[in-house]
Amino acid sequence: MGETVLVPVDGSPLSQQALRHTLETFPDATIIAFHVVNIYEPGYDVDETSISELLRGTGNWDEIEREAADHLLSKAEEIAAEYDRGIDTESDIGDPQRLIPDYARENAVDHIVMGVHGRADEDRSLVGRVAETVFFRSPVTVTTIR
Repeated sequence: MGETVLVPVDGSPLSQQALRHTLETFPDATIIAFHVVNIYEPGYDVDETSISELLRGTGNWDEIEREAADHLLSKAEEIAAEYDRGIDTESDIGDPQRLIPDYARENAVDHIVMGVHGRADEDRSLVGRVAETVFFRSPVTVTTIR
């Protein structure tokens, strides 16, 4: 069986760059685009409507987020199609720092490729908090794209 590469995607340009890098670097691998709806720290993938639904406690939050995740993963499939490749897609809700390494561990992933959102100034890490935690918790090699 071939190599399996997990690419966390959040809709950011860096996550798209990580997916493109993976498609180019691992031509024979099974690639999984994995999106985590981060309810603790909304980012690129969460809109204001979703946040207000979550805060009000209405039942629409889950539906809004699932639709957003489907849209984001469809974009990942479009990128793969540019390379004449298919990819698998998965999503979950929770803390990406925990769910990304857990997914890799539970699903026989061989490698993780992810974009990093760290800052390049003196007071901040060059690697974002999520990427740093995934790097240390991951059971497999992690390649970061900046």
